[in-house]
This record gives sequence, structure tokens and C-alpha cells, in this order.
Amino acid sequence: MKNRDDIYAQILAKESCLCIGLDPDVERIPSHCGEGVQAMERFCMSIVEATHDLAVAFKPNLAFFEQYGESGWAALRRIIACIPEECMVIADAKRGDIGNTARRYAKAMFDELGAHAVTVAPYMGSDSVIPFMDGYPNHWTILLALTSNSGAEDFEFHGSPPLFERVLMRSQEWGSPDQLMFVVGATRPDSIARSRELAPENFFLVPGVGAQGGNLQAVLEAGWNDQCGLLINASRSVLYASDGADFASAARTAASSLQKEMAATIRAKQGNE
Repeated sequence: MKNRDDIYAQILAKESCLCIGLDPDVERIPSHCGEGVQAMERFCMSIVEATHDLAVAFKPNLAFFEQYGESGWAALRRIIACIPEECMVIADAKRGDIGNTARRYAKAMFDELGAHAVTVAPYMGSDSVIPFMDGYPNHWTILLALTSNSGAEDFEFHGSPPLFERVLMRSQEWGSPDQLMFVVGATRPDSIARSRELAPENFFLVPGVGAQGGNLQAVLEAGWNDQCGLLINASRSVLYASDGADFASAARTAASSLQKEMAATIRAKQGNE
């Protein structure tokens, strides 16, 4: 997953642009998995085993692991180790500090944890982004641009041009489309289309399909580029498709439904190119 060609090759091979978010909420994990960190690890490994052939990426949310300190971090490393090599690992960390601190965050995510990509908040500008790219040419920095939460209205759509557009435009001066991706939420298809106009070559990580109500087909149509250009994330709708002992098979069924819809679009787009 060193560049866009690598990602696109996996998208074509699996006929999927699915990213599965690993957000293991101990209050929702089936009781037979155990308790605490042990339950999270068993749960996530089962999800990965059941769905890895349908997904091109997995996105562990670090907060769910960091709350347990050293044991949570160790479990996360073991989970990442069980993810097949052809799948991208995105550390959903949303780091956002500058300079020397940002470099240490990059080292932690890429060298220590072994992630291929990390989510970064660009509020402090280039000083909070470039350190994640310097020295890591084969890794990805994924900037928050247009998020799917309701609070996005507080800042992201204000200004002329709106803040999310300024993030998309200015940040492309700092790195190539083989270094930078953008978080673009699924709940606003019109804004996805606008984001694609501003960043025609970059991949978008798209949360918000499933539990948050984003429409998969609308996202595919609004965000597609000549290499698909989309990693569409599903978390709760896959992870918690069942709260029983069949949770892994239910997760596979949910992931398969998304993959089949993606496959139909991928085939159609390929036929038109």
C-alpha cells in the first residue's frame, strides 16, 4: 500500500473499497468474548478473520485501546499483526500537534505500531502535517477535511471559501496524492462532489455509511475518480450486526452486502473506462 496504484490494485482484486473500522466498545461486545482488553482482542481478531477478504483496509480507533494503557496498546499491536499484508492498516488517532511532537507521533504510529496510515487534524496548519510525511514516503497522512458529525457545522462550513475547502486546497501544497488522503464524510454527498472537484487525484477515507445514515451509492457516485479514490468505512453496522455468538458471521454478512454493492459499481465504472 505504498501508493495509489497499490490501493487500486487491491480494490480491483477484491472488487471492494471497504474499510472496516475497529471500534471495540466493551459494552457492546458479546459476553462470551470475555471482559475488558481480552474481549476487545478476541472480538477484533474474529472480525478481521471473518471479513479480511472483503475489505481493503482496517481502521482501528486508538482511543478504545489507549484507555487500557499498556495492555490495550499490546492488544492493538497483536490485532494489527493478524491483519493480512494486503490490507491497509489505518491508525485512527486524529493527532494534531506540531514540530517535534508531531514527529514523535509519526514514529509511534508508523515505526512502533506498524500502521500504514494515520488520521491527522490540520488545525495548526503545515506544522502539524508535514512531520508525518517527512521520512515516511511509503506511508499515508489522512487529513480531517469534511467530517460526518453534526458538529462539523460549527467550523467546517464557515468562511469564504468554507474551511473544509481551504484545507483541501492548501494541504495539497504539502504533499502528493501518494502521501495525502482526506477524511470526507458520507452524510453530505454534495460536499463530497465538491471535495472531488478540489482534490481530483487524492483518495478519500469516507466514514458515515451505515449507522450514521450515509448512502453508499451516493458516495460512490459523488467521490469516484479514475482509481476509485475511495475507502468507504463501516464500523458499527458491521461490528455489531449481531450481539450473539454469531457476531463474526453476521459481521461478514453485513460486510458482504456492502462489498457486493461496491463490486457492481466498480465493474460498471471499469466497463465505461
